[in-house]
Amino acid sequence: MTEHFLSLWREAALTSLGFFWMALWAFALGYLISSLIQVLVTRQRMQRAMGTDGPRSMLLASVFGFISSSCSFAALATTRTLFQKGAGLAPSLAFMLASTNLVVELGFVIAIFLGWPFVVGEYAGGILLILLAWAFIRLTRPEALIARVRKRLEGDDEHDEEQVPDWRQTVKSREGWRRIGQTYVMEWQMVWKDVLIGFTVAGVIAAFVPESFFQALFLGAGDDDPGFFALLAQALVGPLAAFFTFIGSMGNIPLAAVLFDNGVSFAGVMAFIFSDLVVLPVLRINATYYGWRMALYILALLLSTLVVTALLLHLGMDLLGWLPQGSGAGAITERDFFAFNYGFVLNLIFLAASAALGFLWWRGRQAGGHHHHDHGGGGTSLGSRVLQAMVVLSLAWLAGGLLVAPFIG
Repeated sequence: MTEHFLSLWREAALTSLGFFWMALWAFALGYLISSLIQVLVTRQRMQRAMGTDGPRSMLLASVFGFISSSCSFAALATTRTLFQKGAGLAPSLAFMLASTNLVVELGFVIAIFLGWPFVVGEYAGGILLILLAWAFIRLTRPEALIARVRKRLEGDDEHDEEQVPDWRQTVKSREGWRRIGQTYVMEWQMVWKDVLIGFTVAGVIAAFVPESFFQALFLGAGDDDPGFFALLAQALVGPLAAFFTFIGSMGNIPLAAVLFDNGVSFAGVMAFIFSDLVVLPVLRINATYYGWRMALYILALLLSTLVVTALLLHLGMDLLGWLPQGSGAGAITERDFFAFNYGFVLNLIFLAASAALGFLWWRGRQAGGHHHHDHGGGGTSLGSRVLQAMVVLSLAWLAGGLLVAPFIG
C-alpha cells in the first residue's frame, strides 16, 4: 500500500514537471510577444483611443485586449484603470475578456495540451463572450450601478501620463530593450504562482483521481453523446469547480486536459477554461475595486455568458464535424514529456532568450528602474497568504515526489 502511494506520488510529480516542460517554450514566446507589445503600445495610448461605448469602442477594446497580457490579475487592474478614465462598462469588460481569452500565448499552450479544436473554441468563444457580455449589459441596463461605482472611484484616479518615445526609437535603443526585459520578467512574476499550483494540481489529479470521480462530478462524462441536459450540467459544473481555485488562465490548461482525457465534454472543458475570471480571488479583487454589488453583477454576467458560450461552441463544433473526442482516462500521463524533439530544442532556445531578458531586467534594477504589479490585491490579504501557502505545499510535494524514487521497488 505504501509503495503504491509512493509510486503514484512520483508519477504525479513527474507529470506536473512534464506539463511545465511541454509548455515552457509557449509561455516564453507568448510573454516575449506580450512584452514587446506592452512596451510599444502603452496603456495611455489605449485610453486615448477608446471611447465610452458603441461598436467602435467595443472593437478597439477587444483589439487592445488581444495584444495585452493574459494574466487575470493584471487584466483586472488595467480594466479598472480604463473604466476609471471614462471608458464604458461594456468596452472595459470587453478588454478584460479579450486580454484573458484572445491572447496569443494562451493559444500556444492550449494547442500543446488539447489540440486545435480547443484553440478554435478559445478564440471563437472569446469573441462570443464579448458579444454576449455586451448584450447582457444592454438588456440589464445597470446605469444606476455604474454611476454609483464611478462616484466610488472619484479621487482615486492616476494622473501620471507616461511620456514614451516612438516605437521605432524604442526597439533601436538599449533602454528600450531594458524595458522589454523588465516587462518580460514582470509577466513571469505575475503568473508563476498560478502556473506552479495549477500544474501541480493537474499532476495530482491525473495520477490519483479515478475516472469514476469525473463521471460522478460531470454528468454524462465518458458518453459519446451525453445529450443537451448533460452538456448543460457539465457547463455549469465547470465554473463551479473553478470558482474555489486560485488558478489563473494559464495554470488551468493542464487541468482542463486532464478533465478532457477523463471524458468531460467539449462544453464542460471550455466552460472550465473560460472560468478563470470567476474564481474566488477575482471576485474579491473586483469587490475591492468596485464594491460588492458591481462585483456580483460582473460575476453573474460572466457565469451566464460563459455557460451559453460553452454550449454554443459545443453544438457548433458538432454541427461542423470538428468536435474532438477524448482519448481515454490517463492518456495525458503516458506522454514522453522529456523526449528530444522540436519542443526540447525550442525550450533550450527560449531558456537562452529568457536568460538574456532576465539579465536586462537585472541591469534595470541595478540602474534603479522598477515596475510592480499587484497580484491578487496585496501581500498581506487572506487570499495572498493562502496563495503563498499553496506555493510552499506545491514545491514540497514536487520535491518529495522526486525524492521518493529510490524507495520504489
